[in-house]
Amino acid sequence: MSTSYRVSKLTKSDKPLFVPLMSRAFARDPLFLHLFGDSQLDRRARRRVAAFVSFMFDKSFLLHEEVWGVFENERLLGTYIVEKPQASKLNVKGLLFLILRLVPLFFQISRTALNLLNSYMRVTRSAAPSLTHHYLIMIGVTPEAQGKGIGKALLQHLLNTVHTDQKSHGVALDTENKENVHLYQRFGFTLCSETQINDLPVYCMFHPKNIT
Repeated sequence: MSTSYRVSKLTKSDKPLFVPLMSRAFARDPLFLHLFGDSQLDRRARRRVAAFVSFMFDKSFLLHEEVWGVFENERLLGTYIVEKPQASKLNVKGLLFLILRLVPLFFQISRTALNLLNSYMRVTRSAAPSLTHHYLIMIGVTPEAQGKGIGKALLQHLLNTVHTDQKSHGVALDTENKENVHLYQRFGFTLCSETQINDLPVYCMFHPKNIT
């Protein structure tokens, strides 16, 4: 990766960079297509995707999650959200804000999509190892920067973080794209389980700390 790139932790002020990047990065993601429709062709689907991505970003600052990204100068090229292994605790103010952020999402996303999301989270979390671990929630690279080593840099940064965390035994992730399985396997992830949710294939993977 070019020395002009830097990996930095995102702050709340980076939301205007995060939302359009992840909305575009996940435009062809099988789960997003299943949940929201084709955001490249449908304006309403585009609004639903943006609302969901926006919520995920806000949620990360309330729960025990971090958002990291690769920047070229001030341009965000790729980013990920990771849940750390320590239990999260919301105070009353944080819980109220989370509820307030959920309300508009309910009006953007259908009940069917919300039920599918709940099923997805339940199935994928139950497939993860019982060991204390990080969980990779989202990772994406802007289409113009794909193939330039940005995704590799993000994954390597994540793995380095996990390996230096004494409380973590590894990192789990889920993908609906079978091509991604081989990509993650090259980084040391193993396929834990393969399932389906509403005919959508889901591949649950784990990278234990002792694999380099």
